[in-house]
Amino acid sequence: MNGGHELVEQVYAAKTDTEAADSLIRQYMGFIRAETAKYIHRAPMEGQDEELSIVLLAFYEAILGYDKSRGAFLSYASRGIRSRIIDYYRKEKKHAKVTSLHEPVQDDDNETMKIDHLEHPENEIEKSHHRSATREEIREFEQHLGEFGISFSDVADNCPRQERTLQACRRVLAAARENTGYLDELIRTKKLPMSALSEISRTDKKTMERHRKYLVAVLLAFTNGYEIIRGHLYHLSENRENNDT
Repeated sequence: MNGGHELVEQVYAAKTDTEAADSLIRQYMGFIRAETAKYIHRAPMEGQDEELSIVLLAFYEAILGYDKSRGAFLSYASRGIRSRIIDYYRKEKKHAKVTSLHEPVQDDDNETMKIDHLEHPENEIEKSHHRSATREEIREFEQHLGEFGISFSDVADNCPRQERTLQACRRVLAAARENTGYLDELIRTKKLPMSALSEISRTDKKTMERHRKYLVAVLLAFTNGYEIIRGHLYHLSENRENNDT
């Protein structure tokens, strides 16, 4: 129990302290590697296995989004990692079910190996910059959400689950973006102008209230140019819908 309490304290410290986050990640690299190995069925190799980078980022996201009411941190992180890896494999189907980089692949009339289809190593520099930008954007966005009393866990729990509800939320978001005065009001008062947006978007006010934190998070992403976060929030709502069907 004491070890669990100590880990929770470390995670909470790492939310706002970059050095504490780096230290926690180093401390749990064994866990991160073990989680990666679940999906590639061997020990991961830095600079070669993109899955290791995905799991590392997911672990950091778990630090930012964790609340002790969510249960044990490592179980929470493991669930987030699984979701990230599934997303990655869906987008990168050519990497699905890869067991060996030297596995033969039929390429027209020629047989090649999967290692021949990997991107050029120089692209790792670009990927590294992208990951750094993502981490910095997540950190900044978390602080911005905190000003509105919202956490990443709140947003995840508040995402619309059904297509009909998702479309209703998108009408509200579109109405707010087209009428920038409402965005200014949101930033100034820290409150979503529910009545006005309900009327202009023809969306039930109760629906808006149920998904208020999601709406606020997406609007904040739009007002501050968080492109990576904005895309993730849309994917998050779509994934929740797919998981619930």
